[in-house]
Parts: sequence; C-alpha cells; structure tokens
Amino acid sequence: MALSKKQKKIARVAEPRNKITSADFKKLRENKGGKVVGKKKTTSVGKKKQTKRPKGSPIPSNPSLYARVKSEAKKKFKVYPSAYANAWLVRTYKKSGGGYK
Repeated sequence: MALSKKQKKIARVAEPRNKITSADFKKLRENKGGKVVGKKKTTSVGKKKQTKRPKGSPIPSNPSLYARVKSEAKKKFKVYPSAYANAWLVRTYKKSGGGYK
C-alpha cells in the first residue's frame, strides 16, 4: 500500500525512509512540538494578519473614534463581546458622530 502525503512526511524523519517506524515518532517528539521536519514554509515578517469581513459587513467611517468607544465598552461591561455591549457600542458611536460605510 502506498503512503499518503502525511505519512510520507512522517516516514521522511528517520531511517528507513519508505516506512513509518517507532524511530520516526521518537524523532518527532524530540523536535519542537512534534512538528514534521520537511520543507520550510516562508512567512512574511512584520505583516499584520488582516481579518476577513463578511461581504456587506459595516465598516466604521471613523476608526479612531470607534476604537475609543470600543475601549470604553470593554471597561464598562464585565462580558465583552456581548450583544448588550455591542448594542451600546453602536449606539454610543453613532451619538458621538460616527457612521458606517
């Protein structure tokens, strides 16, 4: 039976390279957090991960005001986020002159 992609990655760690043995799992445990040794993934350094918004989701037109009101909401309510806290956030943001795109 042929090995799957994941099985091949595990088998690559220790000899024999075409079979999965206990030596493979020992090597994996020795590695950082049991990660499989293989190709290194390139990651961009210093880039902030953007959250994906659902299509048609409202975007605050004044982000600094929104952030200020949001921090007030976090201080005011024990549980944040909650429906009650978010309703207060939107109401206060709009009263302060904010809007949504």
